[in-house]
Amino acid sequence: MGLKVSDMKGIEFLLLAVGALVGVFLRYKLVESPLAIGGLPVNVLIVNIIGSFVVGFFSIATLTLNLDAKYSLFVAIGFCGSFTTMSSFALETSNLLDNNRFYLALLNILANVGLSLVAVICGRIVGNVLIERLLQ
Repeated sequence: MGLKVSDMKGIEFLLLAVGALVGVFLRYKLVESPLAIGGLPVNVLIVNIIGSFVVGFFSIATLTLNLDAKYSLFVAIGFCGSFTTMSSFALETSNLLDNNRFYLALLNILANVGLSLVAVICGRIVGNVLIERLLQ
């Protein structure tokens, strides 16, 4: 059974909403001026990599520091959920396919999925190292 808005406490809803608002604002600022490298749109790629790194880092911080689940509402679900963007990635890829830019479409898919996965792993590694040093 999923969590319903009616089941959430006021502070939980507020954390989710504030995280989402911050995430969507930062995403808007980062993608408002289109940036392309060799015809490959990279704004959404950059956003997805940053968001994936944050989720990776936060997943380690949550486990290691026994953070309350409310922080996940703010960071992982609210902020990263509205900051990263699968739909924009899919639209950009579809536009590349519509323009017969098959190589760039494939590159966009591989870059977004591959680099986002690498960013999660790097975020987790950095999280482990930093938290280990803080706890010493």
